[in-house]
Amino acid sequence: MSKVPSLSYVLIVKALQRDGWVVVRQRGSHIRLQKHLSHEVLKITVPAHRPVKSSTLSHILKQAQIDLDKFLELL
Repeated sequence: MSKVPSLSYVLIVKALQRDGWVVVRQRGSHIRLQKHLSHEVLKITVPAHRPVKSSTLSHILKQAQIDLDKFLELL
């Protein structure tokens, strides 16, 4: 398994958008994204940090239900 990288929030948001996530709003240093699935709406918050810590990115991916390998392909 690959190690979760420490990336700029810009790259993270772009990769999530390629996976169908939509930026709903940005307040201060936090960007809200959501994704509509057939039976639910997933919501995540990405901090606008450069870089976003790898532990934070790991939590974001878990909430987004994306595994690391798929995320790395989206980058």
